[in-house]
Amino acid sequence: MRRGEQMKQRSFNKIHIIGSVGSGKTTLAKELSEQLAIPYFELDNIVWIRNKNGDIRRTEQEREEYLNGILQTDQWIVEGIHNEDWVRSCFNEADIIIYLHTAYSTRTYRIIKRYLKQKLRVEKSHYKPTFTIFMKMFKWNRSFEDVGKVNFFSCYAVHSDKILVIRSTKWLKEWINNT
Repeated sequence: MRRGEQMKQRSFNKIHIIGSVGSGKTTLAKELSEQLAIPYFELDNIVWIRNKNGDIRRTEQEREEYLNGILQTDQWIVEGIHNEDWVRSCFNEADIIIYLHTAYSTRTYRIIKRYLKQKLRVEKSHYKPTFTIFMKMFKWNRSFEDVGKVNFFSCYAVHSDKILVIRSTKWLKEWINNT
């Protein structure tokens, strides 16, 4: 039985979605949230208090309390890759960890497309879409490609039985529809 087939046999009420910038984490979280009627949360919005006058970074204690409050509920979808100790409990509690292994070129295209849509105000963003942020996204994307995924798999190898690596959005949608 293939890994995806084995995972279909399980129930997923607590889902963590990871991947690089532009991999499709938020889109997938929204789709799963709607289909499964499970609330979703973005780790970036756990780190930052969103404010019209500028974002404010939560303290470590505020951030951990917020995340722990989410994790104590019966159902959740959390998306984000923050590969730090404060997120470890999220990986521990998840029923499944979906790793979006989207092609580097696809992620790069999506970063450009997102930036242009946000600058044209066609797409809403939680942050001010500055050129500096745009360039940082390329840096984060490259860093994730070079180091991030290796670090993730070495740090969280203990959870290998619940990590589902997705390379194709088409395959994932079929898997979700059959789950």
